[in-house]
Amino acid sequence: MKKRIILLLCCFLPACLCAQGNYVERLYFDMRASLHQDITEGAYNSQVIGEYLNFQMMGHISPTIDYRIRQRLNKKVFDERNMFNATDFMYINWQATPRLSFLAGKHAVLIGGYEYDAAPIDVYYYSQFCNNLYQGFTFGISSAFQFAEAQQIEAQVCNSPLSLGFQNVYAYNLAWRGEFAPWWKTIWSVNFVEDMDKKMVNYVALGNHFIFGDVIFDVDLMNRSGLTQKNFFLSDMSLISKIIWSVGAWNICAKAGYEKNDPANVDAGGRAYDLVIAPGTEYIYAGCGLEWFPLGSDNLRIHGVYYWDNAVRRNNIELGLTWRVDVIRKDNRQ
Repeated sequence: MKKRIILLLCCFLPACLCAQGNYVERLYFDMRASLHQDITEGAYNSQVIGEYLNFQMMGHISPTIDYRIRQRLNKKVFDERNMFNATDFMYINWQATPRLSFLAGKHAVLIGGYEYDAAPIDVYYYSQFCNNLYQGFTFGISSAFQFAEAQQIEAQVCNSPLSLGFQNVYAYNLAWRGEFAPWWKTIWSVNFVEDMDKKMVNYVALGNHFIFGDVIFDVDLMNRSGLTQKNFFLSDMSLISKIIWSVGAWNICAKAGYEKNDPANVDAGGRAYDLVIAPGTEYIYAGCGLEWFPLGSDNLRIHGVYYWDNAVRRNNIELGLTWRVDVIRKDNRQ
């Protein structure tokens, strides 16, 4: 009799959880592997590498509380300073009202810009700011308020992206996701970020996304400054642009960026205000490429990309595949 009761409970409990809104909406793996042929400072190198292997899961634990997990399975999992080094997302989100939500857990630091906001698996080459930031995903809390149609303000307190994990230094971020017109969308932010010495650096990041039919054009501008820095505007900055032209199952892409930090941007002790882009840096990178979606969806993507930078004078040609395998893709409430 006890065995029957236990069996009935095992069968009945999942149904109860689904009825209450506890279900997995989607579970999948996405992967990217590429062949690289590059010449760096005159030295030729060739390699075939697996670049990403991600596990992703999304769902609800109640009708108003959803969750997301993204784990990079090919990234070093354990670091004594950051035990969740390979975890990008591990959060729950409470939709308190149709306009107001609260989020807690590990998620992206709210820094404006479309290069920064893109999923890493979709980016073939990055700016120095994105490459050198210690961690773009940290534990924290956020709140979002939609004050008008397509206009949302987000506030966040989280572990500092300039920390190596959990070092009692924080970032205080305010972002606006909105649009001036159906063809002009924005991710703008103001950030006050502590470094490991408890010194504060300010970011003002203006990400702009323009849509003109089959052509998408992004322009990101970021200004960085220490709070006591003399030259506050555009002496430490990044300017990044990207264009994608969709033609049937093909994307024709190009991207370029310019970053600099004046040598004078150091404090009285000679320490850099900006620990991500070193004083004296002038960095240029550019590239172009093709993407082909042979199945007509993003489940399979073939890419060919060329890019160059002036830091190590790298010329790189990359040919690769990105593919996604769904394990669960449904609403279990039905």
